[in-house]
Amino acid sequence: MAVDPIGEQIRLYARQLRLPSFSRYPDILRQTPPNARFDELLLELMKAECTQRQENQNRKRLKAAGFPYTKTLDELDLNRYNGALSKLFINELASCRFIGEKKNVVMVANPGRGKTHMAIGLGLKACELGMSVLFKNTATLSTELSEARDNYMLGKLEKRLRQADLLILDEMSYVSFDRFQSELLFKVISDRSERGSVIVTTNLLFSEWTELFENTAMVAALVDRLTFKSYVLDMNGDSYRLDQTLKSRGQ
Repeated sequence: MAVDPIGEQIRLYARQLRLPSFSRYPDILRQTPPNARFDELLLELMKAECTQRQENQNRKRLKAAGFPYTKTLDELDLNRYNGALSKLFINELASCRFIGEKKNVVMVANPGRGKTHMAIGLGLKACELGMSVLFKNTATLSTELSEARDNYMLGKLEKRLRQADLLILDEMSYVSFDRFQSELLFKVISDRSERGSVIVTTNLLFSEWTELFENTAMVAALVDRLTFKSYVLDMNGDSYRLDQTLKSRGQ
């Protein structure tokens, strides 16, 4: 097969200029009318490059977010909430305006009610809109904070947590924290107060958070910071996961 010297040079310059879509110009040519002007072809090449860059950036944001799996808001069955969560309200949250307004979202419900599903869905929407997101299991984060402190890396981790547009703290429910972990988690949330949005999922009422934190005097201040300028969602009800399990077994 004959070597195309012009095509090789185009691919070389595309790499040097970091315009990878330009090296795929034959694909663009096939999609444009035969009588297309040069500026029309150039415009299509620039559109392709812009689309590719947006997709690359979104992939980077998704990877950096650390979602455990993918769940979209469209997959969420709102009928499970008996009108407590309307489609209009979910659409309002999905606009991610609450992130720009530095508001928080606290989801309270027993296990299997879709709290993590909704949190991930909102996180994905934020990524699509070009926002930076961090998803953290709260117990895992408390361990990371402790290890970072012991390894003199705490400032770096706290900076990452502080600078994210949206921080998701999942499952603030199952593991209690010692005094040092309580203080570290409190600082993370305090640093974001009125500066960045937090989503928290929990199966405990606020009055039961004293079971989680050794420093119980801190609980009131923690709840105050999380619920100020916030949406607190009561999502309690029958477990969706249990219902699906029973259906799969024909019960």
